Amino acid sequence: MEQIIRFGQSNRQFFSTLRSRVDEYFKTNNLSKNANAKMVIKTISMLCIYLIPYAFMLSGLVTLNAWMIIGLYVIMGIGMAGVGFSIMHDANHGSYSKSPRVNKILSFTMYMLGGSPLNWQIQHNVLHHTFTNISGKDEDIDAPIWLLRFSPHSPHYKIQKYQYLYAWAFYSLITIMWSITKDFKQLKRYEEMGLLKTKNTSYKQEIGKLILAKIGYYLFIIVAPLVFVDAAWWVIGIGYVTMHLVCGLIISVVFQLAHVVPEMSFPMPDDKGNIEDDWAVHQLKTTANFARNNRILSWFVGGLNYQIEHHLFPMICHVHYSEISKIVKSTAKEFNVMYMEIPTFRKAIMLHAKELKFLGQPNPIAA
Repeated sequence: MEQIIRFGQSNRQFFSTLRSRVDEYFKTNNLSKNANAKMVIKTISMLCIYLIPYAFMLSGLVTLNAWMIIGLYVIMGIGMAGVGFSIMHDANHGSYSKSPRVNKILSFTMYMLGGSPLNWQIQHNVLHHTFTNISGKDEDIDAPIWLLRFSPHSPHYKIQKYQYLYAWAFYSLITIMWSITKDFKQLKRYEEMGLLKTKNTSYKQEIGKLILAKIGYYLFIIVAPLVFVDAAWWVIGIGYVTMHLVCGLIISVVFQLAHVVPEMSFPMPDDKGNIEDDWAVHQLKTTANFARNNRILSWFVGGLNYQIEHHLFPMICHVHYSEISKIVKSTAKEFNVMYMEIPTFRKAIMLHAKELKFLGQPNPIAA
């Protein structure tokens, strides 16, 4: 039987106070918690970065050599990550718009990335956001292969001693695995776990949708270029793989920097399923911000360098994270709650590598 996790009741005043202050910020400034004009401009920009190189290749307006085509696929990989960060992510959280219909339509951009919005919602919204850094519950730290170890509670193998060197190569494979096998395996697993019922759907319904979505994706991303682009099939193949490697690496690194760095906790429930901290405090102990003052990075990654604010307020559009982070940080200090922030992107990558090396040891001390 699946263990039920229960968070503690201590220090709940922190989140109730914080929530009131954040609500007051939006009320006082007469702001919506959803997307604004800047978000709409960003949405158009990310879609353009992804789709314009694709349209340019298929147009035949210019004769392209192999290197040019692969270069366009690299740009598509960057745009693909941007669409995931800035459109798909907010839409699947229901924070892009007040309209559930708009959110649902925009969540379908996940299909453009080769993935399933339903699987993302279960893995990310339900499991990761609820059970952050809890091994066996949070699939983001339950590595898909034994070569990687993201939690001190996961099994250890000698080869993991070197994961801080080779993990990056595996990170780049994440979206290509979405597009090929991961979605099918996940859907079956979630059906067995009874999680599809929480979405008022069934395996039979979703497997049909998933198969059609995959057919549509491959017609779009591989068949159309093979037909309309004047290039050898292997050039298109290399371009497709390169696009996914670029996107996969960017997405994986950004998400890993928020949870798998030193000072993050990896708490485990007791025999009765109890976690010591209440949910909000648990989020701050397992989540870090990074490069908050880097405006270009913040724009591109959809505010996911403000992961603390995102975990506490996933229903608020990311364009507001910069401002509400000031409220979160001051309130955390007032209640003596940990607020972890890493000053630069470079420093965050170095700390993640350090944590990977630490977790590669046989018996790291579990927090």
